[in-house]
Amino acid sequence: MSSLAENRVVALAAAADAGENIEARSEALRLLEAVLFAAAEPLDEPTLAKRLPEGTDVKTALAELQDDYALRGVNLVRIAGKWTFRTAKDLSWLMTRESVEPRKLSRAAIETLAIIAYHQPVTRTEIEDIRGVATSKGTLDVLLETGWIRPRGRRKTPGRPLTFGTTEGFLSQFGLEALGDLPGLEELKGAGLLDSRLPSGFNMPMPSDDPALREDEDPLEPGELELALVPPVPPEEPGEAGGPEGAA
Repeated sequence: MSSLAENRVVALAAAADAGENIEARSEALRLLEAVLFAAAEPLDEPTLAKRLPEGTDVKTALAELQDDYALRGVNLVRIAGKWTFRTAKDLSWLMTRESVEPRKLSRAAIETLAIIAYHQPVTRTEIEDIRGVATSKGTLDVLLETGWIRPRGRRKTPGRPLTFGTTEGFLSQFGLEALGDLPGLEELKGAGLLDSRLPSGFNMPMPSDDPALREDEDPLEPGELELALVPPVPPEEPGEAGGPEGAA
């Protein structure tokens, strides 16, 4: 009898512990849900860990929460290594009118954006070599304004030209978790975006998410990033007030 009683006590204690673990896990999920819901931008796992109870398994909690929301109108998704809630893809049409601002890009801008995405870090001259035509500064300015590309550094070559790469905004806009999710050669052929009769030996570069500068890049000087994003000031016309010819 004593053995049965002892076993019963052990079983009850185990059940109580399990209940406490379930309750603690449920509370962690509620906290995680609240933090993600209130965040103005996607959050990475270290940031989430700082806001959850000590000892919380963040990866497991995120996986559970993602499963909980898998069939709902809002899904938990990872964008550029960070987590956020987004409208389910099959319901995105509901928000089209309210949230999507049409932005028409020229063919030159689309080609330039694709080259930067696949070949980054890349300079304006290198973009022109790949496209086979000159790229106007206006094209790069438009892409900078979208927030999809950014100046990375300067190439260690004569003239020290700027190098460009994509941003987290680019990944978010196109629903990519990482640059490695960009379509490959066969996918582009299948979508009719590349001629099926490509030269032998033609291949696509493997895009890299590494934000670190490469050996052939120098960092931007302080203030250079802001300067690169400021539109040029048009020169004054001869005869304007304050100019040599406009003086009384």
